[in-house]
Amino acid sequence: MTAANDDLCTRPATELAALLRARDISARELLEAHLDRIEKLNPDTNAIVTLDAEGARTAADAADAALASGRPVGPLHGLPVAHKDTHATGGMRTTWGSPLHANTVPAHDELVVARLKDAGAIRIGKTNVPEFAAGSHTFNPVFGVTHNPYRHGLSAGGSSGGAAAALAAGFVPLAEGSDMGGSLRNPAAFCNVVGLRPTPGRVPTWPAAMGWSQISVQGPMGRTVADVALQLSVLAGPDPRVPISLDDDPASFTAPLPTSLDGLRVAWAPDLGGRVPVAPAITAVLSASIGVFERLGASVSKDCPDLSGADEVFGTLRAWLFDASFGELVRKNPDKVKETIRWNAEAGAKLTGSDVGRAEIAHTKLFEEVVAFFERYDVLLAPTTQVLPFPVEVEYPTEVAGVALGTYLEWMRSCTLISATGCPALSVPGGFTPDGLPVGLQIIGAPRADRRVLEVGHAFEQATKFGERRPAL
Repeated sequence: MTAANDDLCTRPATELAALLRARDISARELLEAHLDRIEKLNPDTNAIVTLDAEGARTAADAADAALASGRPVGPLHGLPVAHKDTHATGGMRTTWGSPLHANTVPAHDELVVARLKDAGAIRIGKTNVPEFAAGSHTFNPVFGVTHNPYRHGLSAGGSSGGAAAALAAGFVPLAEGSDMGGSLRNPAAFCNVVGLRPTPGRVPTWPAAMGWSQISVQGPMGRTVADVALQLSVLAGPDPRVPISLDDDPASFTAPLPTSLDGLRVAWAPDLGGRVPVAPAITAVLSASIGVFERLGASVSKDCPDLSGADEVFGTLRAWLFDASFGELVRKNPDKVKETIRWNAEAGAKLTGSDVGRAEIAHTKLFEEVVAFFERYDVLLAPTTQVLPFPVEVEYPTEVAGVALGTYLEWMRSCTLISATGCPALSVPGGFTPDGLPVGLQIIGAPRADRRVLEVGHAFEQATKFGERRPAL
């Protein structure tokens, strides 16, 4: 693996896209650099679990021919990408991390995959996930566990853990994921990359059995905020088959991002208004980083919206969705599905109409609360995670800062409470502990203010350069 290959594999996607368009590098050259790195480093990381090198080479050669002919090309033309293994890829194995689907090969791409392909991205393979994307630690009985590139033996987070680890390790310049309770944000924080949970409907999800549901979303991940914005410009935009898809022009996400935050009104909630315990090491790192916002021209106040109904909203709607999605499968194959999925689906099966009705009333009240809160502030800052990356042998943390937790979801409440609000939330590199573990900062905006959180995240990223600290692999 040469120094030149290393450089190509760690550059921002925006720079690589420009080099490809100028024909300063070829798509085949870029692909081979990434394949070489995957061959040498992925065995220790286990981020890429399915690889189609020959198919990718064919696509890269076609991409180079298209550029040579002068034909119009998409904004991601020639960029390698690996898809989350819960996203259906036509002609390529998609396992959902489950033995029940270990050999499943879908006939068609789902929408998020198709949009990346239409934009010119080159599919190289799939990234590892927890079983059916349940939980925020990436391991499954089909492929095993994904390790954190910053420290082997620690979790890469989840459920988009393979995607985050692949980005951090330089296996791909772009990846996509999904987020119900933190699955784009948590692994981004653990792996020192960027993950955006968009406003529901910003990135249409299709096919989806429950098309009106707003608790789970798909979205972009990258090593820089600009890379995430570039990918969002491709993934966003309406689709007539998706009832909640937003009509806004996705081209707005490609406009230059600012580096000043003059006049920005920032609320800082280090424990989300006393609702979540947070490891002291995380609080220490982020408290030291918050001063950057004032130096960039923002005013910062400690404040938090009233999130008192968020636990009920998230817990009920997640269980309802799990029963609808996995209930029948669990009942038919109880010994082939992990216990936490069985528990969540069984909880959903016990819900009554009154339970769901109360949750939806609380959901509406919560939405009104955050809308009013963002009349006073432009963004809310909070820790992305409550814990640092933990040993891969641990299924999930059972205590945080000395506080015992009751379920496999409770250590993720710094994200799940925000999922319930419907607000866009961006995790950006927020600093490092003294012994070198990444910490993520969560930047939350008003509903539909996806562009705003990208602007704020970019300015913070450029001022701190935390994201440029790469793992020593």
